[in-house]
Amino acid sequence: MNRELNIDQTELVGAWQERLPEVLNVGDRAQVMADEADQQAIRIHIATAGHQMYSFDFKCAYVDSREVSVQLIDVERDGQTTDERTEPIQELAQDYTRHIHECAQSLQSKTRH
Repeated sequence: MNRELNIDQTELVGAWQERLPEVLNVGDRAQVMADEADQQAIRIHIATAGHQMYSFDFKCAYVDSREVSVQLIDVERDGQTTDERTEPIQELAQDYTRHIHECAQSLQSKTRH
C-alpha cells in the first residue's frame, strides 16, 4: 500500500534535525535542510568526528510515508571533493545510510498521519 507523505517539509526537517544526531556516531555532526526541488525529500550533511575531516551529503527522499530512498550526493575531505569509490569512504557512506534509515524508522509516528 502506497501511503503519501502528509507532513509539512519544514516540520519534517525539524524532526530530522532533532532525531538524527541521536542515531549518529558520537561526535559526528549533522545538518538537515529542505530539498528545494522536491517537497518529499530532505538534504542531509554529515561531518565526521575525528581527524579524518570527511563530510557527506545525502538526499533522503520519501518513497511513501514509511520508506525512504537514500542517495549519496557528495563526499569531501577537508573541504575538497574526494574519490567516493574508496573502501573506507564506501564503508562510512553505508554506515551513514543505515543511520538515516534508522532515523526514518524512528520518525514514522510523525510521517504516517
